[in-house]
Amino acid sequence: MDLKEAYKNKKILITGHTGFKGSWMVRLLYELGAEVYGYSLDAPTDPALFKLIGLDKAMGERSRIADIRDLKSLSDFMEQVKPQIVIHMAAQPIVRTSYLDPVGTYETNVMGTVNVLEAIRQCSSVRSVVNVTTDKVYLNRERDEGYKEDEELKGYDPYSNSKSCSELVTYSYIRSFFEDRDIAVSTMRAGNVIGGGDFAKDRLIPDCVRAVAEGKAIILRNPDSVRPYQHVLEPVYAYLYLAAAQLEDMSIAGNYNVGPEESDCLKTIDMAELFCAEWNRAAEEGMKLNRAYVECRPDGGPHEAKLLKLDCTKIKAVLGRKPGWDSAMAVKKTVEWAAAYVSGADVDAVCAAQIEDYMKNLLQS
Repeated sequence: MDLKEAYKNKKILITGHTGFKGSWMVRLLYELGAEVYGYSLDAPTDPALFKLIGLDKAMGERSRIADIRDLKSLSDFMEQVKPQIVIHMAAQPIVRTSYLDPVGTYETNVMGTVNVLEAIRQCSSVRSVVNVTTDKVYLNRERDEGYKEDEELKGYDPYSNSKSCSELVTYSYIRSFFEDRDIAVSTMRAGNVIGGGDFAKDRLIPDCVRAVAEGKAIILRNPDSVRPYQHVLEPVYAYLYLAAAQLEDMSIAGNYNVGPEESDCLKTIDMAELFCAEWNRAAEEGMKLNRAYVECRPDGGPHEAKLLKLDCTKIKAVLGRKPGWDSAMAVKKTVEWAAAYVSGADVDAVCAAQIEDYMKNLLQS
């Protein structure tokens, strides 16, 4: 499917568009010629990718800064926009934060989803919906095999559990309200995402960038944890691909894992060392960068899964989707963006070039 053809002049509403993944999605949609609208709180970090690449100014009034917990505001905006496609990404996305604020996490991730789906129920223009959740929705048995889409949803911590609840809310709305309407609704469960412009706390790559920018060691609290790491363009492209595909064929709507190949499910220490190798290579090539190095210091923090993998057979079989970049290339592109940012270069130009590279690679594979 040609995404440029699929999205040209289509009205797309994204919740959470000011966040890390949301910003990459908006940037990609501009490349595809879509008419993009967003509903979200203000950018969650400072600095923020959304503002660094000028999306706040580019979107103007098409960007509504508001809370998805406000049903009336959300419904009014959706009715005003009348989108054909809605992609729901607004969330409280950090495991450690969910332990500090479980109530806020559940309010945003569960009732926020209820409000988005309720606003869609009241808006006759919507034909395709993707609810973005997480790989952490599954009951994690710390096993080596990847989890499949039909397995038990029972996230452990408040963040993971709230996303399991979001999946169940979506299922209920499909059965109760959407089956008799010409509307396709799916959920997508993505693995750990890396990429340029992520400034969140308690995430591996942003922590790496902050450490080296300050000339400090990269501290790993769980060096042996295994995660399905992938570049941010992988899930963003997959969300858009499914949203467009199910617009044409409602029968493919469902639940999908989005993750890397088995060989790219890596330990935290392996990812950190890949980062250091790429960063130090950039430093050796003449960029004025501090050297990167790692120290392992477990901090006895709250529970986080040690082993998590996804089985992505379904998305390959139904959509023909496979990763465009492996973990090494994902880290390379992330470091390329981060080094440009630290050096004061034009990061929007880096985003545009990486989107072009990714799309070309997909066409050639």
